[in-house]
This record gives sequence, C-alpha cells and structure tokens, in this order.
Amino acid sequence: MQTLRYGDRGLFVQYLQTALLRAGETLGEIDGIFGRRTERALIRFQDWMGLRSDGIAGRLSWAALYPYLIGSTFAILREGESPEALAARFETDAERIRIANPSARFEPGESLTVPLPFDVVSADLPYSSFLTAAVLEGLVLRYPFLVKYGIGSSVMGRAVEAIRIGAGPLRVGINAAHHANEWITAPLVLLFLERYAKAFAEDGAIGGVPARTLYESATLSLVPLVNPDGVDLVTGAIPETDSFYESAKALAGFYPSIPFPSGWKANISGIDLNLGYPAGWENARAIKYAQGFTRPGPRDYVGTRPLEAPETRAMYDLTLKERYDRAIAYHTQGGEIYWEYRGFAPLGSYALAQRFSDASGYRVANVPMNSSFAGYKDWVIDALGMNGFTIEAGRGVNPLPIGNLPAIYAENEGIFVNVLLENGDT
Repeated sequence: MQTLRYGDRGLFVQYLQTALLRAGETLGEIDGIFGRRTERALIRFQDWMGLRSDGIAGRLSWAALYPYLIGSTFAILREGESPEALAARFETDAERIRIANPSARFEPGESLTVPLPFDVVSADLPYSSFLTAAVLEGLVLRYPFLVKYGIGSSVMGRAVEAIRIGAGPLRVGINAAHHANEWITAPLVLLFLERYAKAFAEDGAIGGVPARTLYESATLSLVPLVNPDGVDLVTGAIPETDSFYESAKALAGFYPSIPFPSGWKANISGIDLNLGYPAGWENARAIKYAQGFTRPGPRDYVGTRPLEAPETRAMYDLTLKERYDRAIAYHTQGGEIYWEYRGFAPLGSYALAQRFSDASGYRVANVPMNSSFAGYKDWVIDALGMNGFTIEAGRGVNPLPIGNLPAIYAENEGIFVNVLLENGDT
C-alpha cells in the first residue's frame, strides 16, 4: 500500500478518504486530493487509534483503516456482553453479527467478526485490483456462506479471483472487466452479489424474487475482475513511474489516435483478452490485422496464439472446470445483448436473451462481423454448447463514469435474477 501524505493525489487518496469517512471522520468530499482537511482527519483518526499522530498514511495507519475498507473488524466478547451489547459497542446491528458468526457460542473471550454499519461494496469509487480484493474479503467475512477462490494470476502477478454463492443444480458463470476501461462492470456485479447475499441471509427478496429461491435454483460463480492489471492502469492504481506503466505507455504510442490510458482495453502486455479464446481466432486475427492492430497496444491486438494471456487462460480453465449451463460476460456499453455465435446458439438461448431484454430494456442483437470471433461468449457457445451471452451494459463512452452505476445496476438487476432461474418464473 502506498504511503500517502499532504499534497498527494490519486486513487489511493480516494480510498483513504473513504475509509476515514466510514470511520466517522469529517473531511468533506472524496476528491482524491490529500489536503489539509484530509490531513486533519487522519491525525484525529491516528490519535483515536493510539498511533503516531503525524498525518501520514503509512503501514500502521493503513492497517488501522483497513476494516473500514472491507467492512468488518474483529472483537473479543467481554464478560457479560451480549451480541446486542457488542453491536452497540461498534454502532452496528446484532443480527449482522449473528450472520457473520454462524458457529459462535457468544461466550466471554470468544473472537467474533463484527460487520460495520455500512455496505461493503463502494458504489462511488473507481475500482482497482486492491479494492476488488478488499471487497471480496469483506463479503466473505460478512456472509460466510460465500466461497472465494483463486483461478489464476495476471501478468503482474495480481490474483484473479472467483466467488461462489448458491447450492442449486443450475450452474451459472458471470464475469466482468475483460476490458480495462470497462471496469465499471466490476462494481456492477459485486453490487448484485452483496444485495443477493444480504437478501439470502435475511430471508428477503431481490428483484421481486425470494433470495432463497435463487439460492436453491442455481450455483453462481462470479469473476468480477478478469483484467486486474489493465483496470489498475486505467483507474490510476499503477504509478506512472512503474515500469509496467512506462511499457504500456510506449505500446500506446504506436496507436496515437487512442487516448491513454482511458482508451486502454487490453491486459498490461497489450493483448485484448476478449480476442484470445479458441473460437474463430484466426478470423479475428485477419480482421484486426486488416484494421491495423498488428502489434500489442491498447486494444484489438489478438496476440500470437489463442490463450496466450494468463488472464484468458484462467477464465478458460475455470470454465472447463465449472462446466456452466449459462455464462454471461459483462462489458460496456450500448445497452445490447449478444446471444449467438456465427448464427448458432444452444437451445433456449434466444428465449433467455429475450427475458434479459424484457427485464433490462436492452436490445437483443447480433454481434457486428468485425467483433464476431474469439470472444469468451463465442467460445462457450462454439466449443462447450453453453447458453452464452455478452451484455453491453449502460450507454455512453468508455470508461463510463462511476456516477452511472446506480442506473446501470437498476437496468441489470433483472438480468442477474433471470439467469439464476431455471424456468424464468419471477
């Protein structure tokens, strides 16, 4: 974690400000600028935590702030302290504590997970591999019936992780952020996961459907961040002095018409991850080479062979292992639903796409020929015979601003619910 001090700017200053606000400090808006307000708020927090009150966010300050990013802390139950009293101590809810500790006996001296009084998923911050990992950690702490597991690593060694919910026979896979500047799809799918998990834990409903119905209908495996390095490049989590940043910038120089880093879709090596699957890969290469994408860069370079990129290989291996019945790859933007590959789709695909359309208002569409090959959706349909879909969520110009997330979520909640239902009865 970066050491931050007065005068610093950027993504991690936003994370620092968010943690301080969640901890109850007053500092104004989250603007990514480490000014005097942020410094004073950090000094107050450090003093409260018994740390050196120097206004510098170093290792110990970040460790103390981390519970306010993952949404949970740990506490020892005191003599004579009930769950309600423990909840009062942390200004949270006793039922949340019970949900997070299903095996607890609530005896003095017992160490307990204490969910803090705010949602885990931040809906107003740019995402990164760090924040995504923190959110996944926090969700598993808060909802122990979730299962988190690694599926591979990126070029830079960042973990590519999946998380599972549900116990039903229908096997569903959802992934997001194959493309770096489509990073808003990561908080989109995580927002659904948190609301679904909360509804299940509290015996509630989501999208008008009892969460228990979804849980018993389907087993969902979700990969929120397929392209962690690329997303980190776009959202500013990689310092400009880092050698990977410098290398990516040099690659972008061969494509001067594409803005850097906001136009970056590829992984950090300049390979477009959604053009790396073994489904018409040679066709994709011919099309993209004809368009001028003949070397690594911000987008549309197919690599030298299918599955060359470790992130694509991770998704390939996971999908073969899980053998989904249905799979959705989330992208932005355009408000469209792609459901077939070269005129072929497994039985039920169009009907399911139409249900998605009815729920979201998005248009069921055929993929343009120039984008018709080597994508994740193409491969799961062609090679595995799955109901496979690409959802182009939201509208505008990538990267879509985080302020669009509430509207995009409202459009897509019905898609999430419908893909988990065998017969579509909502």
